[in-house]
Amino acid sequence: MSLTRKLIIALVALLIPVLLLLALRPAPVPVTVTPVQQGPMQVFVEDEGWTRLREPFTVTAPMGGYLRRVSLEPGDPVTAGAPLFWLEPPPVPALDARERERAAQAVAAARARMEAAAADLESARAQERLAQAEFGRIRDLHGRGLAATQALDQAGTAREGASAERQRATRALEAARAEWMAARLRLEVGDGLRAGEAVAVPAPADGVVMRRHRRSEGPVAAGEPVLELGDPAALEVRVDLLSMDAVQVRPGMRVILERWGGGEPLEGRVRRVEPSGFEEVSALGVEERRVTVWSVLTSPRGQWDRLGDGYRVEARFVLWEGEDVIQIPSSALFRHGEGQAVFVVESGRAQLRPVQTGRSSGLWTQVVSGLAPGERVVRHPGSRVEDGVRVAPEAG
Repeated sequence: MSLTRKLIIALVALLIPVLLLLALRPAPVPVTVTPVQQGPMQVFVEDEGWTRLREPFTVTAPMGGYLRRVSLEPGDPVTAGAPLFWLEPPPVPALDARERERAAQAVAAARARMEAAAADLESARAQERLAQAEFGRIRDLHGRGLAATQALDQAGTAREGASAERQRATRALEAARAEWMAARLRLEVGDGLRAGEAVAVPAPADGVVMRRHRRSEGPVAAGEPVLELGDPAALEVRVDLLSMDAVQVRPGMRVILERWGGGEPLEGRVRRVEPSGFEEVSALGVEERRVTVWSVLTSPRGQWDRLGDGYRVEARFVLWEGEDVIQIPSSALFRHGEGQAVFVVESGRAQLRPVQTGRSSGLWTQVVSGLAPGERVVRHPGSRVEDGVRVAPEAG
């Protein structure tokens, strides 16, 4: 046998086991991989809510009589003191001594409440000036690195609360003044000073007509609602959160309002978390415990000037947020011993890597240690993925 033939036989004998080994070698496991991200991250709870007027005014008939046709329509602006509608009082018998004394006492009490409301307004204005000055001082200290961001947020929340309290006191004074005018009107009509003449019911405050309960003329009873007024620039947002989410929300937290119909999301702050919950049945028939959370809008009025009372919004309450956060899809994590781990793709193989995790937003989880940005992790690792196994990665 020639040397060439012997070499050929030897090569064939060597190639056969190699080919058999390659043929029997397991195929790579197809996996979906995602690079480790580094960037902003938020932890939040979200739910549907709606807007509400902060200080609505329901204007009622101060006495029984005949209502003239109401010409104002929803959306019409009104100014404080301007006539809203006219009442023609029915013939009223003269008040006896007891009824007149009672009406006079009602006028005196309404005047006392109006004066008390004026004093509350002066106090609220002083508190607002103090809160504004405190915010400016904390802001200057924060700019020089001498005050914490939390202190600046608290001072800003206090300033917003003082401003809201001043607005509330202003509305309370306007309401007290309207109550005093109505009480005086009853006394004057009872004394016969206005018998037979139409009486104008004035607007208690500047605002816009939001609803019209009566339009046509006709008899009206004392206390019957006729118009509802409000200031569309003083809207707040109500969201009924699940109680397990509401316990994580605090006054002053940032709120992002989305899918309200405008282009850009709106900014807001939590004003109040109500201390008591209530039961609500969901669309699926599940009994849920919910808590009402009130928020105020902090975005410029020009960005949401088309929002009105009772409009739907979706609110995202930011519980925590960071800028340069290393994060991975939560679906890449799995239990490993007493901790968690992921599979990292290196050189075509899956490598088991224990990691330490931090906060989670649901779909994404913060990685404190164990991974570097840019590394590729396996999402939804199945039972075929093991440490060291060959994989065929696909971007996901």
